[in-house]
Amino acid sequence: MNPTHNPWKVLSEKLIYENPWIELKEFGVINPSGGNGIYGKVHFKNLAIGIVALDEEMNTYLVGQYRFALDSYSWEIPEGGGKIGIDPLESAKRELIEETGLKAGQWSILMNLHLSNSVTDEYAIVYLARQLTQHKAMPEETEQLYVRKVSFDKAFEMVENGEITDAISVAAFLKIKLLLLENKLSA
Repeated sequence: MNPTHNPWKVLSEKLIYENPWIELKEFGVINPSGGNGIYGKVHFKNLAIGIVALDEEMNTYLVGQYRFALDSYSWEIPEGGGKIGIDPLESAKRELIEETGLKAGQWSILMNLHLSNSVTDEYAIVYLARQLTQHKAMPEETEQLYVRKVSFDKAFEMVENGEITDAISVAAFLKIKLLLLENKLSA
């Protein structure tokens, strides 16, 4: 048995729903055990982009907004979509200025993630942005945002106590904490 070999056999494919951001398909399949079944997959038409903006005092910036799909308010790192085929860093720069009004002089990839990989192909790239300067925010018409500048320790505390539950934000703050503990990141 080859563990990297795809054990699924696709028999049919049907588009169920599509909009500018996602498409939902249903597949008729033979599953890894040899049985007939169905599988639904949400395909994302954009990359997920996240940015941890850290200033020289180890403050970070959180974006608060009401999330329609969750029907609740959420605190997150600046995030958005990046068109596939466009440099993801350019999308990150756009999202950071749009949501927070910040520009960064130093950028690095913090991590890559697959989100909810049992039902979606959503892929995320998370950046660390440093050497920040403040400019005017330019949120999209679909966004009603509140920006909070908090210490990294406060943001991490919010992850620990469940105030921040967004998967990209949680993973990013855990990675930053690990880098700090390993002395691979400094103020």
